[in-house]
Amino acid sequence: MALSQRLELKQGQSLVMTPQLQQAIKLLQLSNLELGEYVEGELERNPLLERDEAEPAAPEAASDQGEPAAEISLSETLAREDFGTAADLDAGSDDLYTDESRTEKMASATPSTASPLTDWSRTGSGGRPDGDDSFEENVAAETTLKAHLEAQLAIAALSPAHRFIALVLIESVDEAGYLRADLTEIADRLGCPIADCETTLKSLQGFDPAGVFARDLSECLAIQLKERDRLDPAMQKLLARLDLVARRDLSALSAECGVDTSDVADMIAEIRKLSPKPGLAFGSEPVQPVVPDVYVREGADGTWQIELNSDTLPRVLVNSRYYAEVNRNARKREDKAYLTECLNSANWLVKSLDQRARTIVKVASEIVRQQDAFLTHGVRHLRPLNLRLIADAISMHESTVSRVTSNKYMATPRGLFELKYFFTAAIQSVNGGEAHSAEAVRDRIRELVGNEHGDILSDDRIVTILSQDGIDIARRTVAKYREALRIPSSVERRRLRQLETAASGR
Repeated sequence: MALSQRLELKQGQSLVMTPQLQQAIKLLQLSNLELGEYVEGELERNPLLERDEAEPAAPEAASDQGEPAAEISLSETLAREDFGTAADLDAGSDDLYTDESRTEKMASATPSTASPLTDWSRTGSGGRPDGDDSFEENVAAETTLKAHLEAQLAIAALSPAHRFIALVLIESVDEAGYLRADLTEIADRLGCPIADCETTLKSLQGFDPAGVFARDLSECLAIQLKERDRLDPAMQKLLARLDLVARRDLSALSAECGVDTSDVADMIAEIRKLSPKPGLAFGSEPVQPVVPDVYVREGADGTWQIELNSDTLPRVLVNSRYYAEVNRNARKREDKAYLTECLNSANWLVKSLDQRARTIVKVASEIVRQQDAFLTHGVRHLRPLNLRLIADAISMHESTVSRVTSNKYMATPRGLFELKYFFTAAIQSVNGGEAHSAEAVRDRIRELVGNEHGDILSDDRIVTILSQDGIDIARRTVAKYREALRIPSSVERRRLRQLETAASGR
């Protein structure tokens, strides 16, 4: 068969992921902290972007029975155009991203100021009045574990060689106070005998707080007991079998330690008074608080009002006046191309932020509509919910709903929840009625175990009780939920009850 070249013309359709569409999808799944960092980077990179320092206009309410009611302009220089719906972020909606030269206002849907929500609405990524010391500054002022250990090392009677080894060991201590380095590796790295490392470690284990520089939990507890002069042979045997302590096997511990069960109960009670992580008493890196992206409150007419947290929304605008001035004086083609790229990038960032805000409100409103019984009556009334149900209700793709609910939080009258919390599996009813939410079933199991006063409920007994409540559930599912709730088995709970009874009898 002879090979030949020829030209053919074919027509077809394909999905093109433009950089602008990729940016919109990326912004959709970012948390408020990640979004702030991303916008800060864009502000540094793009000279046409600037912060909107003006106070946001008075917002209007978005209830669970309708769409967001108002839009707030970020720049008077941006022209209004029809933006479309949040469904345009889905896979087949490239037509939204075809004209990169157009500009428009940044809009976000926020609720009415008719009644203040809570103190949450005045706190966010900022959250403190000007002039007050910030939380991060107060935490940074605390003494860290490393600084505390180095201060003790400065007055310790150690030789220069041992002092150098001690500095290396201090660097290897984690925030809980445990030594996470191998002495053999340290000795090889420093070129010193391992006996010197062990001697130095022995000295450091006498530092405050008691239990620091331990290599495992047993050693940490032994150091603290030794300081209290309570590390007798029986206690050493007990610390060597912490696995039996975890299983509350008093009989095996009694035989292992050579004492009766009442003495074992006293020893375990003494261990409970010790600190398993002594280093946590000192300052560490500041923990970022969870800031809600959406607020939910009950309106005067009994409907639920959904409000975007404006503190988590970066307010940026495009300086078109600066662009016009610089573009007028530009002479080189490269300069004009660079300015056009910056303008398009700035416009699309504003548009993507607007799209993100609209989509979050739309998804959150539908979640509230589906889970209104939970907000009114509690976790027992949480309904089974999945991504497809929300996506079909608001005409979006499941992947879009999944991105919106990732790392987003909702503040409700019942607490602060991640949006994914409201998506739970369905457990069928015994009589074929309405299915039960898996989270509601877990809460029921937690209540049954918490109300145990006489007999300890086995997993089979819990299945029987749940069946009487109309919940069709298997024993292995009960065991899985119980383990997820960190509830011991019935055998371990019975041993714990015996341990408590023996301790109270003493």
